[in-house]
Amino acid sequence: MKKKARLFLHASLGFAIAMLAACGADTNQSALTNESTEETTTEDSGEVNLYSARHYDVDKELYDQFEEESGIKVNVVEGDANELIERMKREGENSPADLFITVDGGILHTAKEADILQPFESEIINEQVPENLRDPDNEWVGLSTRARVIVYHKDRVDPSELSTYEDLATDTWKERLLVRSSTNLYNQSLIASLIEINGEEETAKWAEGIAQNLARDPDGGDRDQAKAVVAGSGDIAILNTYYVGQMLVSDDEEEVKVAEQIGVFFPNQETTGTHINISGAGLSKHSENKENAIKLVEFLTAVEAQETVSNTNFEYPVNEDAERADILTEWGTFKAQDIDFAAYGVNNPTAVELANKAGWK
Repeated sequence: MKKKARLFLHASLGFAIAMLAACGADTNQSALTNESTEETTTEDSGEVNLYSARHYDVDKELYDQFEEESGIKVNVVEGDANELIERMKREGENSPADLFITVDGGILHTAKEADILQPFESEIINEQVPENLRDPDNEWVGLSTRARVIVYHKDRVDPSELSTYEDLATDTWKERLLVRSSTNLYNQSLIASLIEINGEEETAKWAEGIAQNLARDPDGGDRDQAKAVVAGSGDIAILNTYYVGQMLVSDDEEEVKVAEQIGVFFPNQETTGTHINISGAGLSKHSENKENAIKLVEFLTAVEAQETVSNTNFEYPVNEDAERADILTEWGTFKAQDIDFAAYGVNNPTAVELANKAGWK
């Protein structure tokens, strides 16, 4: 009897040990499963790192919306475009940047030439962004555009007097023209586009005419040129369209009054078209979050985000299915220059040289 009891006890102990081992294994397996699930969730959401030369509130709003909808955290480093390019070059394979975002086609070309980008591979992006607003090798993609137009005082200038950029250098506009410094990238890209269209010699003469026709030395930004027109310092000015839109809805009543007194004219409609520039995103060559970066650009070029940018910042959508802000629609459609944005970068050194020689400060 004692022997049976000992056998039962041994069997019971063996069973108990086996059960404990099984429970431990289940617990460990459960813990591993939970850990694996957490890792998968983190990997699925993850993050995307931006090096951005755009500094607009609407961008942050869209990044926040993307984070909420996708679970992907958006980290942003802001800075000067050329400095960000140099930083990415220095960092090389260790660069945390997934996307490079800037506001000029020439700068996007410079980034491509610096060999810090790689092609986007996304049918969604290709469908949402027309071919002429993407790099030929898909290393950068357009996010929005803006036009560099002529604004005029409605009481002092009849729009029928206006025609082309080239005409601004004629005696008609002697001491009537206002524009910001030639050191500004917007003007450098305008000059670069004219070099591409008219050649260096003709553009050199044009720059000289612009310098001679200025009503005052360049002072301030685009908004300041509009204010100077209304103040009577000059009759016309060269501005980017989105500044006019922003002024029309500004919280500053004086800016609204200024914007209401100026008209917008799209030059060269019968010839080579109005100069436009582009904001775009390039995919970092060493991106560690490539899929997330592509998802963000797909989001930014979709109709909803495009309309948000247009209605908030008064930029033109690149997605043709997106509706423009009412203000932009009221100005009407226009013919744009048909040149490669890369020309802005290629011709930039010559543009700077011509402006300096012309005395365009």
